Amino acid sequence: MSEKRIQCPPTLDEDSGRGLFQACRAGGVGAGDALVLDFADTQAMDARGGAWLVEIAGWARARDAAFHCEHQRGDVGEFLSLIAPGLAASAGVRRARAGILERIGDVAWRFCAETREMLNLVVDAVYWTVLAPFEGRGFRWGWFVDEMHEMGVRAVQINLLMNFLLGLTIAMLSAAQLRTLGLDIYVANLVIIGFARELAAIMTAVVVAARTGAAIAAELSTMKVQEEIDALRGMGLKVPQFLVAPKLLALVIVMPCLTILGLLAGIAGGTLWGTLVLGYRLDLWVNQTLGAAAYDDLAQGLLKSLFFAVVIVLVGCHNGLRVEGGSRGVGLMTTRAVVMDVFFIIVIDMAFAGIFYYVLD
Repeated sequence: MSEKRIQCPPTLDEDSGRGLFQACRAGGVGAGDALVLDFADTQAMDARGGAWLVEIAGWARARDAAFHCEHQRGDVGEFLSLIAPGLAASAGVRRARAGILERIGDVAWRFCAETREMLNLVVDAVYWTVLAPFEGRGFRWGWFVDEMHEMGVRAVQINLLMNFLLGLTIAMLSAAQLRTLGLDIYVANLVIIGFARELAAIMTAVVVAARTGAAIAAELSTMKVQEEIDALRGMGLKVPQFLVAPKLLALVIVMPCLTILGLLAGIAGGTLWGTLVLGYRLDLWVNQTLGAAAYDDLAQGLLKSLFFAVVIVLVGCHNGLRVEGGSRGVGLMTTRAVVMDVFFIIVIDMAFAGIFYYVLD
């Protein structure tokens, strides 16, 4: 064990404190050494100089070296006594790096805990949305109407625009391929079938997830951070009844409506390209579109939209209710909700594809 003694400057401020820190680092203390600061010549010091002392103490203990101050007196001694807890704080015990099995176990444990929270939310949401109103336990119809307006009416314009542009794009790309075979009239078939089965439901779900799913997560996470959720529970109110059930029922109703509007907008985009660019008469194009329309395709898209609505609301509420931290936590959970919504939308669409094309076909 060796002792590294360093003389402190007459005045310890920001500049001299930085120089003192550099001198300590140049001394090269290591495990088992002792770093001693001699304050015999120091007559004054300020808060920034004290901050550098705390930094030096932490740096020394991070290298398993002891840290001491000597010969402090007067105002300097009183100042050092005030910051003594910071100087005496240990650098903490270094945890050994977790092994691969520990990391896998930690991920599995957190996944199971979050899955349990999600299942509890699903059970509560189904009860307060479907069963509780028939048992006379009440339902917030006023909030339900407000949510329908916010989720449905205010989303019509952006939903129509996105599906219209997508229909225009699909018609444009498919026409370039079918024109070489002289079959460009079948662009109308491709547009109606694609939008009825897949595109209208998925594009609408993505738009709603980015708009409504993010809003739900942000609203509930903000309420959680501001302790409004705890206040509701403290008053004996059920959070799923007041905050989840109106949103779930509202989106389940408006989502199929938005999907139908998206379907019509996509067909309008394809029709615009077919009549203005491909040169077909409007009545011919409409007849071709109606001839390719099938009830099963429309039913498949609408059924998907119901599942998408449930997932968007539950994922948004789940992430909003489990937020931690302040405003940064709100942003992280909002982003996480949108990402999870898009992921589950794709997974549900894959499941439907497997069922309809390999089981029911």
